[in-house]
Amino acid sequence: MGQNGFMVTTSFSICFFILLTLHTSRGDMSYSIEEEMRRGSVIGNIAKDLGLDAKSLSDRKARLDTDKTSRRLCDMNLSTGDLIVAERIDREEICGPRVSCALIYELILENPLEMHRIVIQIQDINDNSPRFSNDRIKLEIRESASKGARFPLDEAHDLDTGVNAVQRYFLDKNDHFKLAVNTNTDGGKYAELILDKELDREIQQEVSLLLTASDGGSPQRSGTAVIHVTVLDANDNIPVFSQAVYKVSLPENSPLDFVVVTVSATDADEGPNGEVTYDFGRVSDKVKNVFSLEQKTGEIRVKGQIDFEEESVYEMRIQSKDGLVPSIKNYYSLVTTSDLDREVVTDYNITITATDEGSPPLSSSKTIQLSVSDVNDNSPVFDKQSYGAQVTENNKPGSSICSVTARDPDWRQNGTVFYSLLPSEVNGVPVSSFLSINGDTGVIHAVRSFDYEQFRSFKAHVVARDNGSPPLSSNVTVSVHITDQNDNSPLILYPAPAGSSIMTEMVPRAAPAGSLVSKVIAVDADSGQNAWLSYQIVKSTDPGLFSIGQYSGEIRAQRDIVGTDSMKQNLVILVKDNGLPSLSATCTVYLVISDNLSDLPEVKNASYEEPSSKFTTYLIIALVSVSTFFLTFIILVVAVRLCHRRKPRLLFDGAVAIPSAYLPPNYADMEGAGTLRSSYNYDTYLTTGSRTSDFKFVTSYNDTLPPDQIVRNGTSDTGAEDVAVRTDVGQSLQVKVLFLCIKFK
Repeated sequence: MGQNGFMVTTSFSICFFILLTLHTSRGDMSYSIEEEMRRGSVIGNIAKDLGLDAKSLSDRKARLDTDKTSRRLCDMNLSTGDLIVAERIDREEICGPRVSCALIYELILENPLEMHRIVIQIQDINDNSPRFSNDRIKLEIRESASKGARFPLDEAHDLDTGVNAVQRYFLDKNDHFKLAVNTNTDGGKYAELILDKELDREIQQEVSLLLTASDGGSPQRSGTAVIHVTVLDANDNIPVFSQAVYKVSLPENSPLDFVVVTVSATDADEGPNGEVTYDFGRVSDKVKNVFSLEQKTGEIRVKGQIDFEEESVYEMRIQSKDGLVPSIKNYYSLVTTSDLDREVVTDYNITITATDEGSPPLSSSKTIQLSVSDVNDNSPVFDKQSYGAQVTENNKPGSSICSVTARDPDWRQNGTVFYSLLPSEVNGVPVSSFLSINGDTGVIHAVRSFDYEQFRSFKAHVVARDNGSPPLSSNVTVSVHITDQNDNSPLILYPAPAGSSIMTEMVPRAAPAGSLVSKVIAVDADSGQNAWLSYQIVKSTDPGLFSIGQYSGEIRAQRDIVGTDSMKQNLVILVKDNGLPSLSATCTVYLVISDNLSDLPEVKNASYEEPSSKFTTYLIIALVSVSTFFLTFIILVVAVRLCHRRKPRLLFDGAVAIPSAYLPPNYADMEGAGTLRSSYNYDTYLTTGSRTSDFKFVTSYNDTLPPDQIVRNGTSDTGAEDVAVRTDVGQSLQVKVLFLCIKFK
């Protein structure tokens, strides 16, 4: 007893140990592959994923186990540790219509014992085409079927799943039918044939349509079926006689049963609806005693004595009838003779009168009220062909911009309109990040704040859709225009903003009143009056010596410059726009009144701060020579001009050349509309703001160029440049400019 108890306890301990070991060593490994991979294709490396080398798999007798019912579609290469495809894997054969499809294996390793669960997810590929259960769909539709009538069609099936399954149906172009695609509760799609234009059996007895079902795979696959519609007859045609009046000459004493005339009427309908019978209308008893009428053939025969002396003329009314006789005695059908349109006439009051053929005839009447039910045959219509909205930049997000309105004459849900934005992009960004629309009211809101300087207008498309089945819709374009606010201060391009090297203009001491000595150039990113700039001097070393053009920014001498004027002149310029409120910026213009560069203390100091060299000595000699030549040339020019009794036009009646790097890329030169005008050409500038500044000196002589002469720029071997500059008043001035650049390092 004790021994048995010991054995049971021992066995239980061993089992518990094994179970515990299995539990702690078990782990899942997941792989994903596409179906129909070639045999031998590698799915993954088990050894690598387990952190083992391939040799240990063989040493530990690794193996893959599967259910007895499952085929061994995958295997393991013990020498490499690769998990490979062993047989053809067909997802549709293994899993059928299930969306998720997986193969499950157990990886077992010995010494020590380990078990791992391997799950291989099989992904679907588009290897099956949609198919109809019958490639020929037969429908019988009566020609009296009303517009909008629906006829369900067979659903196409695709063995693939997801997007590779059936996604859409197409119907070839025809005159009578259109297609509606619906979704089942299980996600499958089916189509319905909708009568879009009434059928007429007398014109076309059969209609053939091609129905195509396609999936969403890549490449796309499709299947087709032929819809054969047989148009059934409705009694929509009345019998028509071949003649309106039949005239016959009949000799008296004609024998009995003699055929006087045969009347004939035809009916375009078929079957019972086209079978015509004949009968007398309102005729006297005398006519009925003399003549008889064959109901089916229309033959009128002599039935009694024909006596000319008694009656020379007989007139009889014949009526024909087709088969819209009552199916039940004394019951008749009320049928339509044309299309009904609820939006034109909602209700009808129909009075039916039954009259007997007595003499006098007696009758009875009954009024029937007929209400026309609605079908969704009208699309929503916007009250405008397009909409425009204006919004000021820096608007608050969520503010309303405009509203759109569409109306649908249909009834109830068929006439209920919902609004949405059609997906589109504005500068590569979805329009939904700029606008939103209230689906019920059509009010359009701004999602974000707009920036006029970033973009000035964009378009969005609004869809109005009713709630009918199928829903009908229409589109309209909404153009959004962003108006400018004065949210940008003027940007001064010249002189350079604070922090850059100081730009100094040199003004000759002999400059007369009105001479142009410099120019402030500024731009404004706004538009319209918000970008109209004005200039004024707010501070100067010598008030009254210089003035600035209010709109041009040109700085000119207000009076003749004399020797007693301070050599250094600093002007603080205020540039402001014309917005409300106005924004402004300031800059400082540094002027030096001197005829000799050696008068500049900055230059003198800089030239002696570092050890000189022969090269520097040569440059200084060249500098003195050029300065002497320059002053001599200026004196000659002034003398010549005085001799001609003309007010001298100094070399400095130009402006400062602005390098292209100063011009921002977004500023355009628009005559009369922009903020930067290009009609000023500058021929010299001087900088003294740093120890590496360039000093440039010019000499010039007057010469006349043709008005259409273009600007030329050429460099000689000696470093001099010939520049032809067109002036702003239509005249031409050719200037010989000798540039000598000295860099102090």
